[in-house]
Amino acid sequence: MLTLASEIQKFNLEFKVVQSIHHRLAIFIAIAGLSLAATAQRSGVKNPAKSSPGADSVSKLTREQKFVIDTVRMAVALPEPDPQDRLRVLSSAADVVSTIDKKMARSFWSEGARIETELVRLGQTPAVSMMSSGQVDCATALNFVENLPESAVLRAEQSLIGAMTTCPKQTLDPVSRKLDAGLEKRMVAPRALMAAMAAQGERSAWSREHFAKMFSSLPEPQENAAEAENFAAMYMQMSGSVDKDVAAKAGLQFLTWLGKLEDSPLRSLSIRITTGAMQQTLGDEGYRNALQSDIVASTTAQNAGQDREIERPAPEGVSILAAMDSRGTDQTESLRGLPAIDRARAAAAHGFATGTAGDKQLARKYFDIAFSAADEVWEARTPEANAPAVIQEIGEAAAQVDSLNALTRAQKLHDSSAQAIAMLAVARVVASNGVTR
Repeated sequence: MLTLASEIQKFNLEFKVVQSIHHRLAIFIAIAGLSLAATAQRSGVKNPAKSSPGADSVSKLTREQKFVIDTVRMAVALPEPDPQDRLRVLSSAADVVSTIDKKMARSFWSEGARIETELVRLGQTPAVSMMSSGQVDCATALNFVENLPESAVLRAEQSLIGAMTTCPKQTLDPVSRKLDAGLEKRMVAPRALMAAMAAQGERSAWSREHFAKMFSSLPEPQENAAEAENFAAMYMQMSGSVDKDVAAKAGLQFLTWLGKLEDSPLRSLSIRITTGAMQQTLGDEGYRNALQSDIVASTTAQNAGQDREIERPAPEGVSILAAMDSRGTDQTESLRGLPAIDRARAAAAHGFATGTAGDKQLARKYFDIAFSAADEVWEARTPEANAPAVIQEIGEAAAQVDSLNALTRAQKLHDSSAQAIAMLAVARVVASNGVTR
């Protein structure tokens, strides 16, 4: 099932015609400017255009771009007590504003990278990675790598990949050393190792050495079962670049490791990937000889089981198609009995479907429900309920229908972090589609 955000994008072109944006754009943007200025005064925030060092360039921006810039500045100025939320806001703000004001985006990337570094140092996995954006400067990337505890290589895997991709000259060697130190403690980051091997050269001495080292240093199986597919991908990618005896030994070690996992579709897939790569690298006879030398690995290969579909996490969101089918009938009462997270998403889907079809009055009722439920979701937020994603979805859905009203709704959310996330969602839509009402 598609997420609400992705389905909105899919139907965006069709509904643009219905919205008739171009006939009313100038009026709405003027109203937006007044609304933003008034909000800034009420909150005590100085006029960003006047206080910014880059204010001289504001006159060169389009009205939509000014709306986006002002909204981003106000969102970033809001307090986010949780550093993970601050990181989310900075990442989203940088993404939204990067094509309009690169200098502003760089300041967000820089602050975000500092927060990301501190989160990893404290033993947390960053909610998003500024390093992986490809926009962090190389001095910052190098500082991140050099200050990374060796025990954090797996938590910081995506960040390390981003650092190597963005600044290979500066970070490849220090990242490689961190990964090597992690292997010594049986802390394996397979995707980061794959990226380092690609950068070092798959046939380089370093890559061949660390391929063998990785499969002799595999971590505890049950606690790392989710990494089986990544390990298998590593084996398939590299086994043809090392000596056959090394490939055979690594393959047997990995099959033995897989044999300790509980039966699952992921385990079966990983076994099949590995045995297939072994056959291709060693040849049929070499493959048979290798399995005959290790009864445990041979048993694992023979008991892979049938191919089964892997159950991936279900996409979060509500189908726009279902909401479109109910257009013309008021579904607000049926929504009220749903759990808060389902109520927020379903109401946003109905609001988008009815609003873009022209029924703005009913859409407002749906968005009343959606934003009220979003406050409930945020207040009771848990790791399982991705509250920031819910806030972003309803903000984008509302902005597709009426961006000025969506901005007002976003600013009235109870939590300042939720306000910032929703405001940035509105800014993202306006940056793509212009102001709607």
